[in-house]
Amino acid sequence: MEHAQLVGLGLSPAAIHRRVRAGRLHRWYRGVYSVGHRRVDATGRWWAAVLAYAPDGVLSHTSAGVAWELVRSNAATIHVTVGLGGRSQRAGILLHRSRSLPQDELTELDGLPITTPPRTLLDLAGVGWRGRRLEAALDRAEESRLVDFAELHRLLARHPGRPGTRSLKAQLSRYGGPVDTRSHLERLVYELCDDGGLPSPLVNTVVEGRVRDFYWPHRRLVVEADSYRWHRSPSALNDDRERDVELTLAGYRVVRFTYEQVTRRRAYVTRALKTALLRLDAA
Repeated sequence: MEHAQLVGLGLSPAAIHRRVRAGRLHRWYRGVYSVGHRRVDATGRWWAAVLAYAPDGVLSHTSAGVAWELVRSNAATIHVTVGLGGRSQRAGILLHRSRSLPQDELTELDGLPITTPPRTLLDLAGVGWRGRRLEAALDRAEESRLVDFAELHRLLARHPGRPGTRSLKAQLSRYGGPVDTRSHLERLVYELCDDGGLPSPLVNTVVEGRVRDFYWPHRRLVVEADSYRWHRSPSALNDDRERDVELTLAGYRVVRFTYEQVTRRRAYVTRALKTALLRLDAA
């Protein structure tokens, strides 16, 4: 908790000091305390670092990437971004001062001030994430439905000279233009279910630890659409096939359709879905 929050709860500075001496409050940074003990998880440490730079500090860079589950890192250092101005470094915090920190590049994650996923990706590229590491972060952002690639392009246009812009552009060039495959397939699926009296699936639901496009629980049938919004990178396409193998080994039936099949071979997709559902009904 921040000093101002404790005061807002009715504690005087002297009362706060007494609680620190008694071990009921534990100081992390000047004016930032944990209550009862110092055993806090990563989220608690993120909060402490952000509160240390209140009111404008936000979690950013690698720390934000971990929070959004775009990257993995065991680094103890926490990244916080603030605007320009006189702020001192604090132990365990890597402070970034940004000349440009628009409100639409900031958000909250369970209340925690943090850079948006697109801004986080740009910041990651700016601190040395390159090649496959950056591509993997992009893939995770896409898979988790955290980014709109058109929005990413607008962000890069806003920051043409920012560190990381060139690297992120290079990775985005490996992806094709927007093709909204999943929404096409969604319309087919719902029309098929309505016309044929078949049950509707769950959409964008977690099965075996990953978000799947469509899932019929009672039939253990998963239907995926390649490139639900963008043509994915080569390594991401390989990951799609690995996802299918994971499901198959776990006892699920998996059906996958391409953009061309969904948009140009509607009758084929409809027949395939209906056959799969009816066969699983009869099994």
